[in-house]
Amino acid sequence: MKLDILAIGSHPDDVELGCGATLAKEVANGKKVGIIDLTRGELGTRGTAETRDEEAFNSAKILGVHARTNMRFADGFFKNDKEHQIEMIKMIRFYRPEIVICNAIDDRHIDHGKGSQLVSDACFLSGLRKIETVHKDESSIQEAWRPKTVYHYIQWRDIEPDIVVDVSGFMDKKMESVLAYKTQFFDPKSGEPETPISSKNFTDSIEYRARNFGRLVGVEHAEGFTVERYPAVDSLFDLK
Repeated sequence: MKLDILAIGSHPDDVELGCGATLAKEVANGKKVGIIDLTRGELGTRGTAETRDEEAFNSAKILGVHARTNMRFADGFFKNDKEHQIEMIKMIRFYRPEIVICNAIDDRHIDHGKGSQLVSDACFLSGLRKIETVHKDESSIQEAWRPKTVYHYIQWRDIEPDIVVDVSGFMDKKMESVLAYKTQFFDPKSGEPETPISSKNFTDSIEYRARNFGRLVGVEHAEGFTVERYPAVDSLFDLK
């Protein structure tokens, strides 16, 4: 399946939190969108790997994405090394996305920055034809493929974005996809231990961050991203 956008997160729920509204908007615009989770989030304080699998499946249905898969790398312990890069290259060449969106370049959780660099490196290496790979669903050597652009969403830390996407009208879909992870976020009836993301303040922050980015560019809601190269426009009038 050829995808327009491939969104990648170190843990199930990273993508929804970082760029869920953007993905929902692009799906509504007819783009083919897929998600890859690097781990099952098995070290998470709340829930289990099995509940996260189910929640990720339900969230993907809400967003309407065309594919979602899990690499089953070791939560907390995966590395940005040749072994993991090769596995990511196989997936990039399999889906051939024009755009890849991945974790924040630096964040509170060690897997986020690590996953960000792993994906970025794999996107570059995937374009080198002398690296030969075979995907499990194919019998022949894969063709080299390098995405046109790699974007990084913003997570726990308030990183200044290079660009923002107007997602007005899609925040309800984003919040529905986030709250599909019932074990992870605010639930006054839950008896599980509290975590930095299980408070009502955290859930509320998803909305007010989007509102603040929107305020700064004159729209209702926006999601922010950092870029690896200068974004280009055909005209100054393309900017809002």
